[in-house]
Amino acid sequence: MDRAVFGTKEGEILVGHGPFTTFAEPPLSGVAFYRNDFALSEPEPWHVPARVELLKPSEADPLKIDWIEPEVEPFAKVFREVSDAISRGVIEKSVPVVTAKGRATSGGPDSLLSHLFNTPKTLRPYGWIGEDGGFLGATPEVLFRLFDGRIYTMALAGTARSEEAGIFAVDDKEIREHEFVAQTLVAKLSDLGMVRKNEREILDLGKLIHFQTLIEVELYQHEQIGKLINRLHPTPALGPLPRTEETMSLLKDWRERLDCPPEFGAPFGLLRDGEFEALVAIRMIGWKGDEFVLPSGCGVIQESRLVNEWRELALKRAAVRELLTA
Repeated sequence: MDRAVFGTKEGEILVGHGPFTTFAEPPLSGVAFYRNDFALSEPEPWHVPARVELLKPSEADPLKIDWIEPEVEPFAKVFREVSDAISRGVIEKSVPVVTAKGRATSGGPDSLLSHLFNTPKTLRPYGWIGEDGGFLGATPEVLFRLFDGRIYTMALAGTARSEEAGIFAVDDKEIREHEFVAQTLVAKLSDLGMVRKNEREILDLGKLIHFQTLIEVELYQHEQIGKLINRLHPTPALGPLPRTEETMSLLKDWRERLDCPPEFGAPFGLLRDGEFEALVAIRMIGWKGDEFVLPSGCGVIQESRLVNEWRELALKRAAVRELLTA
């Protein structure tokens, strides 16, 4: 039976059990999970479970996967195309994604599930376990939370190793990439209400660090959840700048050519007691049968260099493997 997994801001991990009833619009009451792909192509993304419970610790056979790392040549070609589009003024930034692939030699999805209790508080567990496939992860990024007439969101961009915090804090390229994201978010939200943008800070995830800027909006009026998802997804950290039909089409092509899973970077949400929160589905492992995938993305701007971005992609995948399979 299908299961949905969502880590709340209070630190609980909720599990919704199927069979699920699906809807095109959110229900007026009760609990519903929001599941969609990156293109938001699912006509009925709202999933109402038969029952909900808190996840309890359990033991499972260790998950062992023989990974095959992605080849650099396809990424290098896409990187050159992104850089060329930037030099021609078509885009300022885009986010190609590469994917490691592997086959499980022992264990399975429940092994991944058991690791979610070990995630730091700065990461939020999420996922979907289906009969023929699924994905599980722990993300540092919240698309938005809608509660009591306010939107709470964040800009999350710029990546380094934790031991590089000193140089990272003054790195012009990383700061510029982050401010692209933060300023774009403010612009997207400014007509909805009074925007309060916090100071840029460093979010420590253990092995990795990111720049983070928290943003709050006091809404002028009630806003529908679906319209907010369409407005805020993809985040500027995962989508192109500017976001137009042309730049989204380019990103879709680059993602497909690099075998990016359709759910990577998509919103995954929970509606409960009138409060809605959507996480951004990154830092994840997906599977179908015993075939597993581990995607990672990087923001490419004018100052980006191929060797540095390739190193960042590998760093992110290594952090996910250590978190979910070690």
